[in-house]
Amino acid sequence: MRMKHITSRDNPFFKELLKLVGSSRHRRKLRQTLLDGVHLVQSYRTSGQQPLHLLVTEAALQDKAIVALLKKFPGIPVTQLDDSLYAELSELKTPSGILALITIPGAAGSPQHSNFCLLLEDIQDPGNLGSIVRSAAAAGCDAVFLSQGCADVWSPKVLRAGMGGHFALSIHEAVDLLSVAAIFPGKLVATALSAKMNLYDCDLRGKVAFAVGNEGAGLSENLLAAATQQVAIPMPGQVESLNVAAATAVCLFEAVRQRGAR
Repeated sequence: MRMKHITSRDNPFFKELLKLVGSSRHRRKLRQTLLDGVHLVQSYRTSGQQPLHLLVTEAALQDKAIVALLKKFPGIPVTQLDDSLYAELSELKTPSGILALITIPGAAGSPQHSNFCLLLEDIQDPGNLGSIVRSAAAAGCDAVFLSQGCADVWSPKVLRAGMGGHFALSIHEAVDLLSVAAIFPGKLVATALSAKMNLYDCDLRGKVAFAVGNEGAGLSENLLAAATQQVAIPMPGQVESLNVAAATAVCLFEAVRQRGAR
């Protein structure tokens, strides 16, 4: 397999890759990001999409699984990076040795066409946001709508936590959630600690959207007011609240249970 080999930090292509890793502004400008690791690259391929470029280490080229994966992308350029350069692009403690440069997928559809979705308001922790995306994909959601105040959903940290869930969803960034709430055709359920209704007493069949708020502040008053129903998750234990990612997963899979999914 013939490929280019980058050994210098001064290489223009490497400099661009470094900017993508470190700057959400640069990712938004180019509509590109990096996938880190075999699982994400495989998930991207399974979604029917092709990367722009593949980047590997020397050790990865001796790994049968990675070599087999590379062969599934005929015609896609492959560049070998020195280990020190690769380490600057990957935040994994044990790098797998493969990165993929991709075009960030565009969001498809609109709230009117959604059956089961999430409205995320100012979720700022990358790990939480990625876990929520992963749960949404696993529960069969069709879309996620993110406010301007959310973390960059296409950052390497969020992508890693999402474990490929990004590619099973239509992800709408920096949207006006009140506008989404106004045109969503189904029930908008807001999670709130002060809510009188128990989540498990709420009918979650049919078209449903969950509105989930910031880790500390919760949902804004305006979005709470726009909700069809406010619900609380019963917590008989000795804690005041759940982590936002855990709470979202509980809500999503209660909806899955009620819908009788198998």
